[in-house]
Parts: sequence; structure tokens; C-alpha cells
Amino acid sequence: AQMLRFFLLTLVFVVGCGGASAPGGKLPVPEQSTTVGPGDVFEVNLVGEKDLPKEYRVQPDGSIDFPYIQRVMVAGLEPQDITSLIKQKLVEAKILRDPQVSIVVKQYNSKRVTIIGQVQKPGSVPWNDGMKLVDAISMAGWFTPLAASSHVILTRVSKSGKSTTINVSVDKITNSNQPDIPLQTNNTIKIEQKIFS
Repeated sequence: AQMLRFFLLTLVFVVGCGGASAPGGKLPVPEQSTTVGPGDVFEVNLVGEKDLPKEYRVQPDGSIDFPYIQRVMVAGLEPQDITSLIKQKLVEAKILRDPQVSIVVKQYNSKRVTIIGQVQKPGSVPWNDGMKLVDAISMAGWFTPLAASSHVILTRVSKSGKSTTINVSVDKITNSNQPDIPLQTNNTIKIEQKIFS
């Protein structure tokens, strides 16, 4: 009996620590990409320069216009890379010797999550770092009365191109019976209609 109890406790521990699994299948851990692209908005703080504009939107060609150094190509760069680039260009232009620059991305408009089916506003919403499934559905105006909220289909494509689809009960998430699911850019969420018999 002691051996059986040890086996069951071990099994509960192993199953309980799965982490990446979700009802209906195993979803890969989200691959977060924080590179900026056209339409993204970020804030630049340059210490000692209070009169400079703070907010910048990446143009369709992937650039921003920054005071003193004009056009800077930022598309495809991580925020810390943009910080380094702005510092380097300010030093090269002999504007500042040791500029203190920091960047905070406000909106990732170039990265989207698509929500289709039985929501009030189907379409795509901007992804942001830390976004979860319930956040995305809320941004789409929540479910319609016909939505099958206990059978939400979430599809994730990895960088290697492998597609994984799982079935999620948002009812269980909102009732605190299941953790919410972190999203990555380009996830697709499909909400089907309830089946009436």
C-alpha cells in the first residue's frame, strides 16, 4: 500500500507539472518576438532632452524620423538594438558624447492575433507582450450569444512552420478552473457556434 501511495503521489506531481499542456492537446510554448515593424509605436526617453518628441510610429518603409539624426531604419530590430542605434548615431553626429537612451514599446501594431467566428468584432487585434486568450477575446468585443465558449479553437504556428491546434474552454478559464493561455503573434482563435439539438 505504501508503494502504491508513493506511485500515485509521483504520478500526480508529474501530471500536475506539465505546464505546457492544455485540454485537447499540447500547445508549444509561445515564441515571443519583440522586434518592431511598420505601425508599431514606441516611446524614446533621452536623458536631459525634455523638449524632444517622446512617441514615434514606425513608418511603412520601416523607419522613424528622429531629431538631430533624421531617418533611422528600425524595422526588424529589438528595442535594445534601437536604443544602441540611436546612441551610436547621436555620437557619430557629435550631438551628444554619452547619450542615455531608453525605449518602451507602446503598441505592436505590426503583430496581430486573428479572432474569427462568434465574437462581436471578428478580425485581428494588435498583439502585445503578455497577451492571453481572454484578453484577445475581450478586445474582439467578447462572445456573441450563439458562441460555444467552452469549445474555442486556438491555432499556433511555430517558427519552423509546425501548426498546433487545441480546443480550450474559456468558461473554465473565467471560472478559475484552468489557467489562461499566453498568446504569440499570429495565433488564430476560432469561436464556433453552439450546436442546438
